[in-house]
Amino acid sequence: MGLKDNFLKLWKRYFKGAELPLVFYYADEEKQAEAAKPPKGHRCIVGDLQRVRHGTSLKFEAETIGCGGGQRYLGFSESLRPEFEYFLSYGIPGKFEGERYKKSPELVTDLLKTLPSFKAPSRYIVFKRWDKLQTADEPLVAFFLASPDVLSGLFTLANYDRNDVNGVIAPFGAGCATIVQYPYLEIKMPRPRAVIGMLDVSARPCVHANAVSFALPLQRLEQMVTNMEESFLITSSWRKVSRRIV
Repeated sequence: MGLKDNFLKLWKRYFKGAELPLVFYYADEEKQAEAAKPPKGHRCIVGDLQRVRHGTSLKFEAETIGCGGGQRYLGFSESLRPEFEYFLSYGIPGKFEGERYKKSPELVTDLLKTLPSFKAPSRYIVFKRWDKLQTADEPLVAFFLASPDVLSGLFTLANYDRNDVNGVIAPFGAGCATIVQYPYLEIKMPRPRAVIGMLDVSARPCVHANAVSFALPLQRLEQMVTNMEESFLITSSWRKVSRRIV
């Protein structure tokens, strides 16, 4: 809770007007979050998170995630839709149209050999807005839906205390993968990185036209918060940028 309050204070000081991040964690029982309703057909979980952005804490289990990809990238399934290699590329004429995110099914097949996966450790995944966190919560990852100016600040802060150029990555993947799967897997890395995402064309209609995601393990965010008051955020260069944040 000390981190929660300190972040709120510094976020208001240096990113005044910017939207608060969301967090997630896994739990077998969660009494302080509303259960997501079962989907009636396909439903993108990125769209569901709009309610969380506005203050409603939500919990999902496998049956209430309305997309097979969402179930996979949130850790509740390892399966892919049939003929996925064609779905992600140019489709099958007369059967279904492909997304054309990869040039050929062969490229998709090679890609699948390298993609990470994980199994959700508990029954529910719980999403909350930062200011809704309570003492019993144990968030694992925080993610922002950020404008270019806010992203500039977060990106620079994530690289502030590193001696390399890879403090932030932007892997190819579904929108939900870039806010859940990839940052979750970074938790156990020796030097956790932040993840820029929500560049998935299919997920873009579910977020503001001026927003991309920036996600990172909570322990990495905590390190960044400790650096805020001595970093570029106190300079005139950042003040010029921060005036444009609304």
